[in-house]
Amino acid sequence: MAKILIVRLGAMGDILHALPVVTGIRAALPDATIGWLVEERWSDLLAAGEQNPGATTRAGFVRGGAEKPVVDIIHPVNTRRWRGALLRPSILGEMRAARRAMRSIHYDVALDFQGAIKSAWFARLTGASSQAGFVNPRESAARFFYSEKFSRSGEHVIEQNHALAAQALRPYLDGKTLELVAPQLPRDPAAESWADAEVRRLGIASFVIMNPGAGWGAKQWPPEYYGQVALALARHNLKTLVNAAAGEEPLALALTGASQGHASAISCTIGQLIALTRRARLFIGGDTGPLHLAAALGIPVVGLYGPTDPARTGPFGAHAVALRNPESKTTFSHHQRPDQGLLKITVDEVVSAARHLLYRF
Repeated sequence: MAKILIVRLGAMGDILHALPVVTGIRAALPDATIGWLVEERWSDLLAAGEQNPGATTRAGFVRGGAEKPVVDIIHPVNTRRWRGALLRPSILGEMRAARRAMRSIHYDVALDFQGAIKSAWFARLTGASSQAGFVNPRESAARFFYSEKFSRSGEHVIEQNHALAAQALRPYLDGKTLELVAPQLPRDPAAESWADAEVRRLGIASFVIMNPGAGWGAKQWPPEYYGQVALALARHNLKTLVNAAAGEEPLALALTGASQGHASAISCTIGQLIALTRRARLFIGGDTGPLHLAAALGIPVVGLYGPTDPARTGPFGAHAVALRNPESKTTFSHHQRPDQGLLKITVDEVVSAARHLLYRF
C-alpha cells in the first residue's frame, strides 16, 4: 500500500486548492496511507474537532467525535512560533518530535504543492523515498530539494495540483485515472449544532455570507460597498452575515453600518465557519480562504478580483461569477493600497451577479 504525504502548510485558500486532488487520491487509492503536513491553525480543514492530530485513523472513521474524511494522519507544525524561538529547547524538542513522527511512517512520496523553500525543505526532512514538486516552483530554489520534478498543466492552481499528483503517483495508480473530484471537508457535530443555534438566535431563514477582508489591502473591495450590496439583497428577504477574522473588525463594522441594520457580524472558528457556510444561499467576497471554502462546499459564489487572476485562483466550480475590471493587472506583490481596477467594480454589478446566482441555483 502506498504511503503518501501531502505538504501544503497553509494558508486556508491554498489548502482548499489542494483538497480536491487529495480527495481524488483517496478515491483512487482507498487503501493508501495519506498524511498531511500542515500548520496547526489550519488542521480543522482536515479533521473536525481533532483532539489528537498525530494519531492514525482510517479515513472517514470517527475518533474522539472528529471526522477525517480524506487523510489518515495529520502532522501539525507551527512555523510562526518556531521562527520566533529557534534555539529554545522546547521549540527544538517540538521540531525533532515532528520530524520523528513523519519519518516513522516511512512515506513513499512527499508531494509539495506549495513550492516554497520552506515546504520543499520539509518534504526532504520527512525521509520520504521521493520528494515531488513542480519544475518551476513558486520559489525557484525549492526545486533543489526535490528528487522528482514535474511540469505544470492547466491554468487554475487546482488543475496544476492535480497534474502534479497524477504524474508523481503514476507508479502507484497501476493504470487508474486520478479524477479531479469535489473536495470532502470534515463535519463537526458540535459546530453543526452551533450553526443551527446561531441561525435561530439571529432569526434568519435565508442568508448571504460576506467576507470584506482579503489578506492584503489591494484585494479588499471597500466594506461600504459590501454594505450597499447587503442593503440591496435585503429587498429579496436575504440577511447578510459578515465573517471577519481577528484584526478585521473595523471592516465588519463599516460593512454593517452601511447595510442599515441588514448585516450582522459573526465570530467563529474554522469548524463553525464550515458549518455556517453549508447553510448559506450565497457567498460574496474577495480572493481569500472563506471564498474558496464556499466554492469547495458547492455554495454559489460572487468573487471580486483585482490584483490576482481569477483564471488561476478564481472560485472553482460552475456556481460562480468572478468579477474583474480590465484595469486590474496581475501581481503577486502584497500592496496595501487599493487596486484601482477593483475599486471600479460597481455595487450594481455585484448585486446583478448575486441575483443571477440566487435565481439560477
